[in-house]
Amino acid sequence: MSLDHRLISLLVCPLCKGPLQLARDAQSLPSELQCPADRLAFPIRDGIPVMLESEARVMEAYPAPPPSPL
Repeated sequence: MSLDHRLISLLVCPLCKGPLQLARDAQSLPSELQCPADRLAFPIRDGIPVMLESEARVMEAYPAPPPSPL
């Protein structure tokens, strides 16, 4: 089951009401909707976005830097 892109454009973050970004997994399937403002990622289970704060994953502020060569 895939998400309808029209649905994604209508969904907003339940906390700040800001826009969400679709993230895909390694198989290019929709995996979560991310709110960059709140740094939360809402999971997509069986093609249904779970827009509950209690189910959201906290995203890292910035990607971890690569290890420096010694």
